[in-house]
Amino acid sequence: MTSSTSTAGKPGTTSTEPPGLSQVELLIGGMTCASCAARVEKKLNRIDGVSATVNFATEKARVAYPPGVQVEDLIATVVKTGYTAEEPPPPQPQPRQEATKSPESAGATGAHPAADPELSALRQRLIVSALLAVPVVLLSMVPALQFDNWQWLALTLAAPVVVWGGLPFHRAALTNARHGAATMDTLVSVGTLAAFGWSLWALFLGDAGMPGMHDEFRLTVSRMNAASTIYLEVAAGVVAFILLGRYLEARSKRRAGAALRALLELGAKDVSVLRDGREVRVPVASLAVGDRFVVRPGEKIATDGTVVEGASAVDASMLTGESVPVDVGVGSPVTGATVNAGGRLVVEATRVGSDTQLARMAKLVEDAQNGKAQVQRLADRISAVFVPVVLLIALGTLLTWLLAGGDVTASFTAAVAVLIIACPCALGLATPTALMVGTGRGAQLGILIKGPEVLESTRRVDTVVLDKTGTVTTGRMTLQEVHAAEGTDEKQLLRIAGALEHASEHPVARAIAAGAEERVGPLPAAEHFENVPGRGVRGRVEGHEVSVGRLFDELPEDVARARREAETSGRTAVVVGWDGVARGVVAVADAVKETSAQAVRELRALGLRPVLLTGDNRAVAEAVAGEVGIDSADVIAEVLPEDKVDAVRRLQAEGRTVAMVGDGVNDAAALATADLGLAMGTGTDAAIEAGDLTLVRGDLRVAADAIRLSRRTLGTIKGNLVWAFGYNVAALPLAAAGLLNPMIAGAAMAFSSVFVVTNSLRLRTFR
Repeated sequence: MTSSTSTAGKPGTTSTEPPGLSQVELLIGGMTCASCAARVEKKLNRIDGVSATVNFATEKARVAYPPGVQVEDLIATVVKTGYTAEEPPPPQPQPRQEATKSPESAGATGAHPAADPELSALRQRLIVSALLAVPVVLLSMVPALQFDNWQWLALTLAAPVVVWGGLPFHRAALTNARHGAATMDTLVSVGTLAAFGWSLWALFLGDAGMPGMHDEFRLTVSRMNAASTIYLEVAAGVVAFILLGRYLEARSKRRAGAALRALLELGAKDVSVLRDGREVRVPVASLAVGDRFVVRPGEKIATDGTVVEGASAVDASMLTGESVPVDVGVGSPVTGATVNAGGRLVVEATRVGSDTQLARMAKLVEDAQNGKAQVQRLADRISAVFVPVVLLIALGTLLTWLLAGGDVTASFTAAVAVLIIACPCALGLATPTALMVGTGRGAQLGILIKGPEVLESTRRVDTVVLDKTGTVTTGRMTLQEVHAAEGTDEKQLLRIAGALEHASEHPVARAIAAGAEERVGPLPAAEHFENVPGRGVRGRVEGHEVSVGRLFDELPEDVARARREAETSGRTAVVVGWDGVARGVVAVADAVKETSAQAVRELRALGLRPVLLTGDNRAVAEAVAGEVGIDSADVIAEVLPEDKVDAVRRLQAEGRTVAMVGDGVNDAAALATADLGLAMGTGTDAAIEAGDLTLVRGDLRVAADAIRLSRRTLGTIKGNLVWAFGYNVAALPLAAAGLLNPMIAGAAMAFSSVFVVTNSLRLRTFR
């Protein structure tokens, strides 16, 4: 991955590095717990001008560095710290996939454990260790199974588990020790080797090796003769339990990232490009802006572009979550990775590579997963000092027990239990796993969360400001009403008005022409068309001299009344007449989206107060507000684009925490000013860049879904952290007090990490 120059981002986003810094992403190997990630991050940040964030769950470091620093320097620093680092390899060409492959199937495939060599090796180590450890635990726990010299069989079975099964822990602990550091591996290695070493001493130099020796399992520490006590079941059982925890954790982390992998795999792999009138099959990576390519029914559209030939329906469900295909024709924009569900299309590429919507979506999701919420930074700081503190607590436990009672066996058991129970893995996994699953699920539903800081904002928001045009409404003028004067046929009025307006490019004229064509069929041709600036248009249609607009000096009473009523209800009223007489009124308006009223109800159900913000006149604004269920007191109308920021600030000054939903260039500053910016993905790039959340499809209901998902993700993070902190706070005193057998402690520690990851995976079911 080549490094790129970063720019300053808006507050609340993840791009906060100052201008002039370059960015690189590094794959970090050898990290086994949150304290490892904290060490790597600390070492990188000590380099002058470097700002680094290391994510334990994704095993990646996002580093911003000044011109005087090279990527090789960053890698060398990580290696000196005791870990490996490398830049991600460039994407490899993959075999062509079926166009109908869904994100879910891609994610499921990507999530299969066998697809990961490291996971397969870990599983093999777990299986062998478990098969050897189970007999050792049974022999030690069930006195009835203890035949003469059973302890020597237990030693034979336990030795490979401790030495080979626990090798990753011992190797990592030794590497860390060379660098003057201690991690979770240090705790596991010291604890299991101490138990195994004690057992060897008792067997060879004490009384434990005598024929007929019996042992029994206790939940608490034992107070037996030290020379006749062995801990082989602890040494083997703890290694097996922790390997099980590591394996389940690694597999769950892979499943947590499956949504992003599925998103990255959505794109087409090759494409039929038109070259000199012939179709040539080439890799998608070789496409350039301006190339024309063919998309047959059932194929994926290779990249973002515009249809130049053909008509079809496009299934965009994998990108937007919207199940209804969208009709496209010549001039329609299409998005890469969507599926052509109908006829043959020829598309001209407008964006390729990292500029496409799919690539930008994947980048937003990955950035969010690599970021850290404030609560996670606290957890990282605790993890960094936790292991050395635990080593001191274990030593203190040993000395306290010895000084208090002088029982060597009980003292040793309690100290080993402290070492094993205290792993801070759950702390390190609490936030990133929930973020990975939450942001990945959001991507599948067409919701892009820019960073973990956004989650904190969603919890506090109490007011949501909705831009009217393009957000609550369609942003297109459409024909709403037709009122014909007495003695005039409504269809004739609409037919003649549509024919004349068909020759105009004005948005109101286009709306009238399109509505007329839809209601009465093909329109006649207009002759002698003339545009009267600021007043309307006139011309000749079917032998009549037709005028449309403000071109009449006098209006019949019923026509004047119809115009007043239309304008009072917030519509644009256009008078139509011919041969010098006003014959009726047609009214057009920016139509409210069908889903907007439901969206407002859902936002209210979340405890949010909806406010409508628009530059239109108050009558139009209140008409739209009434249609979707917003109180007239919560309508802010006749606002200039540059004043939208002031409107948001006024609400904030009243003590409200404001979310803003918008889609236009004129909304970008307000989106950036709001406490939470939600940009409609159907809008402009400026709005999308300024928002904290991007809603891929232009449905306002997704705004409510986005806030619900963000709140659910934040709730999961907090639940994970409460569990992880509470577990360690409660478990350490129990272990130090001698109330936990070391093997039970190992099982509990493994369960703690698995619980956190499994709890995060529940977000995959969000609807």
